[in-house]
Amino acid sequence: MSAFPYRLGVFPLLLLLAACGSTPEQPYSGSRSEAKSGSSVRMVPGKRGGGYYKDDGPADWVPENLDQIPDAEPRWEPLHKWANRPYMVLGKEYVPQTQVRPFRQEGIASWYGKKFHGQKTSTGESYDMFAMSAAHPTLPLPSYVRVTNPANGKAVVLRVNDRGPFHADRIIDLSYTAAHKLGYIGQGSSRVIVESIVPGEMGSTTYAAVTPPPRNIEPQSNSEDMDTMFRRLLEEERESAPAALPTRGIFLQLGAFASAENAENLRNHLIRDLDWLNDPIQIHRAGNIHRLHLGPYPSRAEAERMAQRIRVALGYAPTIVTR
Repeated sequence: MSAFPYRLGVFPLLLLLAACGSTPEQPYSGSRSEAKSGSSVRMVPGKRGGGYYKDDGPADWVPENLDQIPDAEPRWEPLHKWANRPYMVLGKEYVPQTQVRPFRQEGIASWYGKKFHGQKTSTGESYDMFAMSAAHPTLPLPSYVRVTNPANGKAVVLRVNDRGPFHADRIIDLSYTAAHKLGYIGQGSSRVIVESIVPGEMGSTTYAAVTPPPRNIEPQSNSEDMDTMFRRLLEEERESAPAALPTRGIFLQLGAFASAENAENLRNHLIRDLDWLNDPIQIHRAGNIHRLHLGPYPSRAEAERMAQRIRVALGYAPTIVTR
């Protein structure tokens, strides 16, 4: 769910598949909100045309009436304990918001499909390409947004439950269904307007009948203390060599997280986005920080060449570290 989904890194690859014959009923593997107890959902062959990243794309079978899948319903939810802490990806530091508050952003959205379907999101949930969800680098997890396609005026309400995208020219990754409803499945990406939804507040959206925020949410000051500590650790990391690496040499650091789960989540996304890599991406823990390292390389020049290839693919270059 970006998804780093980050996710649809390179622009359109056209694959055409003729859908012929009948459309039999297929087991449903999509949104739980769509699959109601005792009912069956008619599945049809997925359309293979359009822009998507490499071997990603729609599933072989998709729900027949994607337009009828309902939008997410905003409500107050406690923020995830780990997914909202600062982290670093490809040399860029991200500091997520730790409060649900008004937010507006305009830029390019992409979508991610079957390659991530069923994989864990940053909140630990399974990504469902047929649900109304999204991935964002810094919005609180979980939270809700209204995404509008200004080219056609279509808008959807989505639940943000994942981190990404981590491409320099993208601001949000949407699920397959969300991109379909906004009308940009075919081109793979589109300019959108992203607006956060604060449940209970009046505005362009009206969600007055919501459950109030739970009273047992951890005090904001504690979260801020953890954020400060993490930023300090990252700063110290830039000035020192990484610890506990299995071999000596020169490495590329792809990311750093306080949460092992989030580090593994990024690792899975990078393996997908950088599937031409020959070296494994390993997670190394030093203190409370989980770092993703690629290498070692025989020389700094070799590491720089690889860093440049990654920068071309994703828009950001990893950090070179030496042990």
